[in-house]
Amino acid sequence: MTGSRDFVRCLRVTRWVFSILLVAAVPVLAAVPADLDRELTPDTSLPIPQLHFDSAGKLVIEASATSSKHDFDYLVGNWKLRNRKLKSRLTGSNEWVSFESQVQMHQILEGVGNIDKYTDNAAGKPYEGVALRLFDTRTKLWSIYWADGNSGALDPPVVGSFANRIGHFFARDTYQGRNIIVVFRWDVRNPQRPIWSQAFSTDEGKTWEWNSINVSERVE
Repeated sequence: MTGSRDFVRCLRVTRWVFSILLVAAVPVLAAVPADLDRELTPDTSLPIPQLHFDSAGKLVIEASATSSKHDFDYLVGNWKLRNRKLKSRLTGSNEWVSFESQVQMHQILEGVGNIDKYTDNAAGKPYEGVALRLFDTRTKLWSIYWADGNSGALDPPVVGSFANRIGHFFARDTYQGRNIIVVFRWDVRNPQRPIWSQAFSTDEGKTWEWNSINVSERVE
């Protein structure tokens, strides 16, 4: 009988310890921010506009009816960014790297242009880049140029416009010797937390691989 009572007592203690551990684990699981995962996951429910080409294979891009020089006004100021990017592009990789960065943006040319200064230390050393955006008052299209301290040269501009608070901007380019089409997407349905993302296509826009995304939070 004594052995039976000891066994029951041991079983009760085990259950009590298990209950404590389970309760302690719940806050850890609940602390994972679901919004963070959603914001830093490319929204595949948003379609990328169908591409059009001329007879020479050049991209034909037309501005939306609402395209305006004020489309990037929301971005003026200082921001801190949370970023994710694929560790390896166009290789079938599913491994993402997370890091933080900063952006300072101001307007130029009486509002038909603006400049970002971008900085991060993701690679263990300072990295600096500049985005130059220009609004063509004739075509109503934005052109976005990028340069960084590694190359000291402007990349080919991505060109496009906003529609319904979503901007898509396209360009032909090369990546590690492969011809690609690149798209930048600006999602400003919440202008207090704008989301930028980038994808590459190697088949003229039939399929896309998202490889970089960030969400911005204003720094007062």
